[in-house]
Amino acid sequence: MPGEQGVLRSDDQLDSLERGLDALTTVDPSARPWWSRALRRVVPPCVAVGLVLLAWQGLVWARVKPEYLFPSPADTWSTLGEQARSGVLFRAIWLSLSRGLFGFGIGVLVGTPLGLLVARVRSVGAAVRPVLSGLQSLPSVAWVPAAVIWFGLSSGAIYAVILLGSVPSIANGMASGLGQVPPLYGRVGRVLGASGLRSARYILLPAALPGYLAGLKQGWAFSWRSLMAAELITQSPRLGTGLGQLLNTGREFSDISLVFAMIITILVVGIAVDQCVFAPAERGMLRRRGLAPP
Repeated sequence: MPGEQGVLRSDDQLDSLERGLDALTTVDPSARPWWSRALRRVVPPCVAVGLVLLAWQGLVWARVKPEYLFPSPADTWSTLGEQARSGVLFRAIWLSLSRGLFGFGIGVLVGTPLGLLVARVRSVGAAVRPVLSGLQSLPSVAWVPAAVIWFGLSSGAIYAVILLGSVPSIANGMASGLGQVPPLYGRVGRVLGASGLRSARYILLPAALPGYLAGLKQGWAFSWRSLMAAELITQSPRLGTGLGQLLNTGREFSDISLVFAMIITILVVGIAVDQCVFAPAERGMLRRRGLAPP
């Protein structure tokens, strides 16, 4: 029909116009020089760190606290350098990081199927979801005394605290992601022959990936926090010296520079894992979904 052809031609023109406008407002990152892209990524964090150091030094100059209670950035850096030169710092980072990643990996293996069960079985979700939310809000340090009684001063106590801190976040992330998947996806999958595990593998899990990834990020944050709480309290030569033990050593000897140095190290390691593991995964997911430039 001539009228229908005119409508289709008009729609095509509108689509072409929209694509042209999008091209005008979208800047291809690969069109920028490499040094420009590097500056855009490096300069803002460096400026933020510089402002924090300046404010820190300003508080030291203002003498809000005596020097033995509030060290300067230079004193903290000197203590950090001493710990690094002696090798204690790197051994502590490796021990804590390996513990955190191993415990987080076990948490993923436990929390992922638990979240899938909570999301897909209504009776299980009604019973378990409030418990998971309550456990997620419970401070990790509250589990340390019970874990020490159960497992003694051993690595088992530390991993138990990590699991109890990370599993609720991972399970809730999976359940929330699956809860946001439109029911139409499952019906289309059944029509195409995907049911049971195939439906979960090829339809439900990919659709729930944004919520699940958010749960993984939060689970790692809780794992790292739980690990530090456990290391602060569980002190034994058999456990070695992690970052939490070094932090507690600074407290016992009233070495405030060591305390600040360990706080900064714990912060940097946590940020490094997030930026090296979760940030690339999130960018890749957004690119595949057309929500970020290639």
